[in-house]
Amino acid sequence: MKKFNKPHNGENKDQLIIYGRHAVLSALKNPKRQIHKLLITSENRAEIEHTAPNLSYIVADKKEFARILGNEAVHQGFALFCSRLETYDIADLIALSEQRGQCHILILDQVTDPQNIGAIIRSCVAFDTLGLIMQDKNSPIESGAMDKAAAGTIEFLPIARVTNLNRAIENLKQAGFWIIGMDGYAQTTIDKINKSGKTAIIMGSEGKGMRRLVQENCDTSVKLPISPNVESLNVSTAAAIALYELNKK
Repeated sequence: MKKFNKPHNGENKDQLIIYGRHAVLSALKNPKRQIHKLLITSENRAEIEHTAPNLSYIVADKKEFARILGNEAVHQGFALFCSRLETYDIADLIALSEQRGQCHILILDQVTDPQNIGAIIRSCVAFDTLGLIMQDKNSPIESGAMDKAAAGTIEFLPIARVTNLNRAIENLKQAGFWIIGMDGYAQTTIDKINKSGKTAIIMGSEGKGMRRLVQENCDTSVKLPISPNVESLNVSTAAAIALYELNKK
């Protein structure tokens, strides 16, 4: 059963602000979004009228954008007030997997940076990932920064937020998934694994990696075949390489 992301720190679940051209235009095309208000700069009027001809909008100047989003936000003259996307249950992803003989799911264990998660979402969509699983307690909810980094691709990826990551892993195992943990100290590189069937790959947080109990719940661990001169990669970069490898036919 699907549910809305729970707001944190007093946020209103209906007051997400998405910014950036790709993120806003993709959200406008998604019928699952509830649109509350759209702000654009005058030079973007023609594009909005082409993309969403029946949608009203407010033309605002750069000072108004800075007041709403802050001076650092790269908004490109687009800001959309809308609802957050619904999230999925683990049962939803398993049901989707039953329609496919070969597929892969990505699991994030305490990855907390919204921009990293946004970049990971973009890679998930690029490499045909069935869905993304995050723990509800130790990961950020959908935000403007996350959607901007995802460049609109969050509209296409089923995301499940679970209370207990190990229980979710057990559910995936029962559904026939092979669980693979990414570990820089593993003996096997990811290009050597069998990619047939159903696979779930786990990325841990930068620095700490996977938590002990999560790692113990993996069927195997693998690493990326990188130079010994490089200790590790940014988690979003590592995820992109791993997902590319899993998606190779």
